[in-house]
Amino acid sequence: MIPLKDNIPSRRFPLVTIILILLNTFAWLYEQSLGPYMDNLIFALGVTPAEIFKYGLLGQFFFMTTAMFLHGSWMHFLGNMLYLWIFGDNVEDRMGKLRFLLFYLITGYSATLAHVFSDPTSTSPLIGASGAIAGVLGGYFVLFPHARVLTLIPIFVFIQIIHIPALYFLGFWFLLQVVNQTFSIQGAQSVAFLAHIGGFAAGALLVKFFQKYRY
Repeated sequence: MIPLKDNIPSRRFPLVTIILILLNTFAWLYEQSLGPYMDNLIFALGVTPAEIFKYGLLGQFFFMTTAMFLHGSWMHFLGNMLYLWIFGDNVEDRMGKLRFLLFYLITGYSATLAHVFSDPTSTSPLIGASGAIAGVLGGYFVLFPHARVLTLIPIFVFIQIIHIPALYFLGFWFLLQVVNQTFSIQGAQSVAFLAHIGGFAAGALLVKFFQKYRY
């Protein structure tokens, strides 16, 4: 399922959401400019579970942050930015700019820790905004369960575009992460599904503490 837009208009300009998208875009274009040396940047600025357990959270805090702005492929990057654009503006609208930025970062760190504790000896770098964006999705799930998401659903050679309640769209997304995590092989998966689960759960649990505006 590919979300196209939701039916909740923003009342305020989503400055932080746009800045986050721009920062991710600049970082991704820089990665692309490195060509075959892109992996060096990923290993240098990504976060690895083994390093966190070796040097501690404070020692790896910088890399836990930089990792949130790196991506491994065009699909990884574009998918994340699409979800952030569609769902981030409304969550920012309810929180205000500073609260939303803190919420985004905290849920991103929570997602990283969920992945780290699942495989503490891993030396593979974790990168991507997925965990933080999963936190945004968890917040949206709580704040706007009755919103409707215009969704593109490819079925073999057919394409269907329908409106789906956010409760079902995001609930299905979360369930898919759980299923993928359950049936994935430890250490062999290329997608950190547990980071998605941890980010979403953190977002759903913390959103009310960050909410500022109520309509």
